[in-house]
Amino acid sequence: MTAPTAIALSLISHTNAGKTTLARTLLGRDVGEVRDAPHVTVEATPFPLVQTAEGDLLTLWDTPGFGDSVRLVHRLRQDGSPIGWFLSQVWDRYQDRAFWLTQLAVRNVAEQADVVLYLVNAAEEPADAGYLASELEVLEWVGKPVLVLLNQTGRPREREVEHADIERWRAALADATHVREVLALDAFARCWVAEFTLFAAIERALPAPPDARAAGFARLSQAWRDRRMDQFDLAMTALAESIAQAACDRAVLPSEPIATRLGGSIGLPNTARTQAQAAAIREMGDRLDAGLRSSTERLIAIHELEGRAADEVLHRVAGDVQVDAPIDAGRAGVVSGVLSGAAAGLGADLMAGGLTFGAGMVAGAVIGALGGAGVARGVNLVRGRTESSLRWEEAFLDGLVTSALLRYLAIAHYGRGRGEWKQSEYPPFWRQLVVDAVVANSARLAAVWAKRPAEASTDPSTGDGAERLERDLQATLSDMAIGLLDELYPGALAARPA
Repeated sequence: MTAPTAIALSLISHTNAGKTTLARTLLGRDVGEVRDAPHVTVEATPFPLVQTAEGDLLTLWDTPGFGDSVRLVHRLRQDGSPIGWFLSQVWDRYQDRAFWLTQLAVRNVAEQADVVLYLVNAAEEPADAGYLASELEVLEWVGKPVLVLLNQTGRPREREVEHADIERWRAALADATHVREVLALDAFARCWVAEFTLFAAIERALPAPPDARAAGFARLSQAWRDRRMDQFDLAMTALAESIAQAACDRAVLPSEPIATRLGGSIGLPNTARTQAQAAAIREMGDRLDAGLRSSTERLIAIHELEGRAADEVLHRVAGDVQVDAPIDAGRAGVVSGVLSGAAAGLGADLMAGGLTFGAGMVAGAVIGALGGAGVARGVNLVRGRTESSLRWEEAFLDGLVTSALLRYLAIAHYGRGRGEWKQSEYPPFWRQLVVDAVVANSARLAAVWAKRPAEASTDPSTGDGAERLERDLQATLSDMAIGLLDELYPGALAARPA
């Protein structure tokens, strides 16, 4: 039987650079204290990060930040065995607090760490970080492999811009031979796929086989990957369920007397019909609202974030309603209703006597920006129908897919270190990526929508059809989301399980 392996990572940085924030993001729970002040962390604390069925354990140490590293290096240079001398000293906790905290951090790295995760503030220029050279010199004396993590990079940006930042820091650290790699892993806006890149870098930094740590870390890395992919599958299920419910939703309109239908066929106004359609739209909007809120709250929980779905997420949804009319309706027309506030619980925007004609989709915040995605084309006339019903237009369902993927990206990039989840504006370049993905998959989505029940029914077989639609939609969403993540983080998912 293979003996279990214990591997330790030490998070270290200049004080107040975001170590505890990153620890919270990776651990998915509150640890330590996060404040905008120096020396918030006052002791080295271990946290189990991931464990395998074989008993392998990966531990993450959150350490106090470096204090006056320039003065520290000056003292170390005066001794023939710098680190040995330094660790043998006992600094006064109160009279020389900065040195005492630095001693705790360096002692942890020297005694516990297999790999050092050294955070730097990417918002600074390397040449302006006066602490950088001295802290790297201390870590070189310790003699452990170092991975430099660029933290506080800000909201996600185009790949070329982020790559330029990484290359700038790599060039600045090119002469630091103990620095194995430089990676971007922002504690506030990282995406989970970037963690795969981190784990691959840790594996490269560890001694190669036959060292027992190599095999143990491979198992730990796989366990971490499995956990994140399980979260991804759950997220796609949450998104697919709410959209599938909307796709299969129907609102049956009351039957009309023959005289009323004849009047409508020659263009006479029909207030009762308009009011019935408006009421049906409100009901559908309310159900859509509930489904979107539920799926968003599930996404938040799946990603181990606190907080319920903020109203801003569901601030504004607009859509198209298609009327499925019986054969003798007598008049074909376009009914396109804009639900300008339905998903925020504001009800339908009932203009022009109850309906807005010819309107395109309007949406905002994370849920949308889908303007111009399409309008209802007309009335479906199907022989043999005995009732009229409303359903969401396929163009609107495509819009729900677009907004769902944007919502997913926003939540998947939200570092838990920020605390309770709140909706924030997504980077503008995401929208075009997502829209392009939806357009590229329009035929596949059309095949999914084609599985919708033909009309409202209580037949049990209709439920089976809805389940098939949901399964196909989940598979489609998963492939689209993986494609987007591959585009945003090339290579990070290359070795993901089939």
